This record gives sequence, structure tokens and C-alpha cells, in this order.
Amino acid sequence: MDVQALRATLNQEVPPAGLGHALAALWWDAKGDWDKAHIEAQKDAGTMGCAVHAYLHRVEGDLSNAGYWYNRAGRPAVADPLAVEWEALAKELLAGR
Repeated sequence: MDVQALRATLNQEVPPAGLGHALAALWWDAKGDWDKAHIEAQKDAGTMGCAVHAYLHRVEGDLSNAGYWYNRAGRPAVADPLAVEWEALAKELLAGR
């Protein structure tokens, strides 16, 4: 699956099976459901889960909390537009599947 194929599933009611929590969080975010996205991100304590968690707090506008999660992910804070970060995270997660 690539980002285009992932986006093509956004018409479904639930994420495709086997995405993993971090990628499912991005899926829910793309559907506009921040709360479900955040719940999924919290289920992944790994570095990618932390990176997605940081992104979600940027979406929320809580940059202090985002900074905490970027630090947990071992990454610098991102200043790119949110759409650019979403796509970069999705590509990284899909490449690791």
C-alpha cells in the first residue's frame, strides 16, 4: 500500500485491517476525527507512535505537548505544513510495513 491507496480507503467506516496504531491514527486524522486518532496514537509507545502523537498535538495547536512527543520520538520538532508532515509520516510507516 502507498499513500494514494491509503487515502483511497478514507471512504470506509474503519481503517483497513493491519495498519497498526500509528498509521491508523493518521487514517483517523485524515478523516477529521482527532479524538479517535489520538486514542490510536496513544496505543503505540514506539518512536513512530510518538512521532504521530507529536503531529496530532501540532494539529490540536498544543505545541508544547507536541514538543514533548517529538522529544520522546527522538526527532526535532517539525515546522513544515501539517499536510506535508502527515504525508511524510504515512510514507515512513507504510515503508516499514
